[in-house]
Parts: sequence; C-alpha cells; structure tokens
Amino acid sequence: MSRRLADVAKKVGVSEATVSRVLNGRPGVSDQTRQAILSALDVLGYERPTKLRGDRARLVGLFLPELQNPIFPAFGEVVAAALAQNGFTPVLCTQTAGGISEAEYVDLLLQQQVAGVVFMSGSHAVTNADHEHFERLRGLGIPGVLVNGAYPSSGFATVSSDDESAAEQAYAHLAQLGHERIALLLGPGEHIPSQRKAAGAARAAVRTGVPIHEDLVVHAHYSLEAGQAAATRVVAAGATAIVCASDLMALGAVRAVRRAGLRVPEDVSVIGYDDSALMNSVDPPLTTVRQPIDPMARMVIELLVSQMGDSAAAPDEYLFEPELVVRASTAPRQR
Repeated sequence: MSRRLADVAKKVGVSEATVSRVLNGRPGVSDQTRQAILSALDVLGYERPTKLRGDRARLVGLFLPELQNPIFPAFGEVVAAALAQNGFTPVLCTQTAGGISEAEYVDLLLQQQVAGVVFMSGSHAVTNADHEHFERLRGLGIPGVLVNGAYPSSGFATVSSDDESAAEQAYAHLAQLGHERIALLLGPGEHIPSQRKAAGAARAAVRTGVPIHEDLVVHAHYSLEAGQAAATRVVAAGATAIVCASDLMALGAVRAVRRAGLRVPEDVSVIGYDDSALMNSVDPPLTTVRQPIDPMARMVIELLVSQMGDSAAAPDEYLFEPELVVRASTAPRQR
C-alpha cells in the first residue's frame, strides 16, 4: 500500500496524504487532482479501490508511428505524464507492420467513448494517405491535436517542429564549413516534414551560394538501414557532407562512411535530426538538430485540455524553432 501511495504521489506531483484521501473517498481534494490520481493508478497498473471502480477513467488515444525511433517514445512519455496529471488516461496506439491501422484504432477508441486524441507523425503527415478517420473524429466533435505535419483540411490544431528551419540550419552549417557537395537524406517524398526539409535546404542553398546537387538527394525510410543504404550511394557520388532527416538515418550514414573506408568527420561530415537519446554518446557524438519536445508537448496538452473544456481550438499550426546542436560529427572540408 505504501509503495502504491508513493508511486502515485510521485507520478501526479502531490503528497501521499492527498493520494490516501482520494483512495479512501475523503473530501478536500479538487476534482482535477482526484481525476489525475485515478488516472495515475490506471497508468501505473494499480487496481482502483472497489468503491472507485465505477468512476470511468477519461481516455485519450496517443498515436505514435513506431517505438524504434527513440524520439517517439520520448515524446509519448512527456505527453502521457502530462495527461495523467490532468486526470486523463493515455491509451498508446502504435503502428506495426501488418498490425492495427490508425482507422481501426480510432474505431476501437470510439467504442470506449474516448475523450480526445493526439497523433504524432501519423497519416496526417502523408499527403496521399487516407484521412477519412480524421474527418470522422472531427464530425463527432472529438478533441484532437496533430503533431508534426498537418494537411490543410484536417480541422485540427497542429503542433510542429519547424522542419524548414531545421534543414536550413543544418545545410548552412555545412556550407560554412566549406562543403560544396552536401547530400540530403530525406524521408519519403509524400511525407510533409520531408517536403518542408527539402524547402529549407533549398532556401539555405540560395542564401549560402552552395547549390543542391540532384544526384545527392535521396528519399528513404526513417531507419538506420535505409540511412546506410542511401549514404552508401551519395558517398560513392562524392558527397563530403550529409544532412539526414532523422538521427537513426544519420547513424546509418556514419556506418556507411566507415564501410567505405572513410572517416567521420575528417572525410565526410554527418548531421542528424531529433537529438534523440544518447546522440551525445555515440562515436563520434552526433551533430544534430534538436526537436523542442518538452515545449511542444506542453502546447499539445494545453490545446487538448482547452478543447475538452469546451473552448474551441482554431485549426492553426503552432511552429516551434529547432536548435542546431554542434558536436563531433561535423568538421571543415579537407582541401
């Protein structure tokens, strides 16, 4: 019992005495705090006291495209914790090959009378994907927030890292280091964040006077293996620097450079995107563009909770400025 009190109190950010009052049905606790404590019980896997089991938890669907890329579970952890603190129980919906689709997850959540939804880098970020389930949610008045890559007619508020700025910063950094053959390893062409990164790199190319070479632009999946395969091509084509659309792709690029008998950064500089966990601990520590996960997550919760409080959220996109983090995987071009 004492461990349960301590775990729940830490999760919600209240005293163990407050948790005890809620579990024993005593007055003197605000409804918001009470709901947060009950949600924390659910999240941590503790059973509610029998007399409280009739209090149905408020469910929020949290959609993540995958868990292999560490930036997604990192974002999910921050959002899930904030949801629990606001009295909601997050329900993780993750895409897997051959698994349940977004639309099928939505059907399941609607059967449970879901209170809201958060989609990160889902089908809303793909121009040619099926968006019917978003229209269904909007038609039912289900509050929702999209993260990274909105399509114009979604009707939902969107919170995004500024992908154009990210690519512009990365490309300009490499141009300033004297690189003239800068490769771009981007995500699939129909992916909105990749389209924005391409636009940002093009803007930097004009500003710096270092043109983009079409033979050094490759679209691939956001994985280490895809990054390695794409980097093998551009290194063979003479790239001395590579901008990658994810940290995992960048790690694959580092592997490709080394398998070509070259060194990072002495022969080829590599930049990632996300600044996901442990990128300062790899060899060499990765120069990358950091997504501002914490402030983005706070905005997601603010928009979602305000909608649940009957305050309409305008279908605007809120852009957050990413930050170039220079480490040891980039260096001046060797003459």
